[in-house]
Amino acid sequence: MHEENIKKSVREFYNQVGWQTIGDTLYQNAKYEDLRPVSRDYLHRCHMRVKRHLAHEGRYYLDAGSGPVQYPEYLTYSEGYQARVCMDISLVALQEARKRVGEHGFYVLADITHLPFTSELFDGISALHTIHHVPMADKHLAYDELYRTLKPGRSMVTVDGWTNALLMVRLRRFVAAMNRVRGWWEREFRKDPGAPGLELESSTKPQAPSGETASQPAGTFVEKFDADGLIELLTGRMDFSILVWRSVSVAFLRTVIHLDWGGRFWLRVLFWIEERIPRLLGRIGQYPLVVIHKPNADAEVTKPSTSGLSKE
Repeated sequence: MHEENIKKSVREFYNQVGWQTIGDTLYQNAKYEDLRPVSRDYLHRCHMRVKRHLAHEGRYYLDAGSGPVQYPEYLTYSEGYQARVCMDISLVALQEARKRVGEHGFYVLADITHLPFTSELFDGISALHTIHHVPMADKHLAYDELYRTLKPGRSMVTVDGWTNALLMVRLRRFVAAMNRVRGWWEREFRKDPGAPGLELESSTKPQAPSGETASQPAGTFVEKFDADGLIELLTGRMDFSILVWRSVSVAFLRTVIHLDWGGRFWLRVLFWIEERIPRLLGRIGQYPLVVIHKPNADAEVTKPSTSGLSKE
């Protein structure tokens, strides 16, 4: 698919599908996440891993591919900054982001591979689940542009999923077996919702909007790295570390983790393990957190202007 057609398909998906609301607080794109109460604390703690690696204060914070800033944790990333710059290829995303960020934000319709900002402008940058929408041949442009606009001495964070993450490949048979066991469990025990000792959990998985059929596309263009591919791209280009953001997939959570199976406990155990071996699980788990640090320049850095920042 041609580059311009890819950008158009991503833009149209998020304008017409992904960032359309399906309730008071959910977007259609929520079907790609596990929003059940049993997973809530684990997901919160994973989201907050991003903030660890960003400067806690500064002038401008860039949220590259901001979407609607749909999770409360995302707002905390820029709370110590003078302004948050929400940049996205989707106008609907920026309109929704304005509802949450308000006057604290600037809203810029742009392409992550051609950022309309001066160099060394931002004290902190994140690009969450964004670069996977960029074709493989252009991913270096996205990283180069983010790095160009980052101030020396500061760090940025990217999060995307691996293709064929080794941990998830090794767990496929286990997940399939647990899916069969769960089916048996629900047939046997959910016949009687009042059965002693069985704590049921109502699902928050969003339903398909009215008029949507199974024949419609489930998503838009995505092309992911494997760990070796990203390491090859960034080595010699910039200083980086690969840590774990979340080691397991949405499919794993929805299949294996359940409230009546002690799901909250097992997720606390999983998070504890991730904290002990973040580099290994960053390489083999489903979602790596890539921290890129820009060293201080030898020469004095000129204070950037505010050109290119306009409230849309």
